[in-house]
Amino acid sequence: MQIFFFNFCNRWLAETDYYNMFNEKEVVSSILKGDFRAFELLVKQYEKLVFFVVNRMVQHLQDKEDICQEVFIKVHQSLSKFQFQSKLATWIARIAYLTAVDHVKKSKVARQADYPENIDHYHFSEDSPESELVKKDTAAYVNLLITQMPLQYRTVLTLYHLNEFTCPEIEQITGIPEGTVKSHLFRARKLLKEKIERDLKN
Repeated sequence: MQIFFFNFCNRWLAETDYYNMFNEKEVVSSILKGDFRAFELLVKQYEKLVFFVVNRMVQHLQDKEDICQEVFIKVHQSLSKFQFQSKLATWIARIAYLTAVDHVKKSKVARQADYPENIDHYHFSEDSPESELVKKDTAAYVNLLITQMPLQYRTVLTLYHLNEFTCPEIEQITGIPEGTVKSHLFRARKLLKEKIERDLKN
């Protein structure tokens, strides 16, 4: 199933210069006045951000698509409450994060590895057949390793490195204290580095 909002985002891209620059306040103001094309622009601007957040947290493709659609429905419904006290991207990322977390907690297939009893003592498990197959592709292998990490590690890595949020912004998005965000980033990157170095020696 294709995400409803994403299907028609590109229809007006070539028509005017309306989409050449993105001004948060102007776009939000237009949306609140009922301009649906402005909302399409917002979706186009932030669909990758939402997908990156959801993709790291949710396993099944169908669930990912449904959650992304749900996120943008929530954004549209709640936009009148946005007061520009943060970047629009930060606010949208928080909605995506909370929506994905809610799904993970309700899911009957939530992995125990997502919520280890002591996250600071997390270590990678033995290599799986899948990991052996992708080791030659470094980018794919690193991505696979990240998907095996606890939810908080996956989330902070994605927000910091893929979406380039600062640690204070990640605290706003996730509710995880800034000091803990920094600790998770340090620990997650250390685990990845050590795992890859071990593999190179073998």
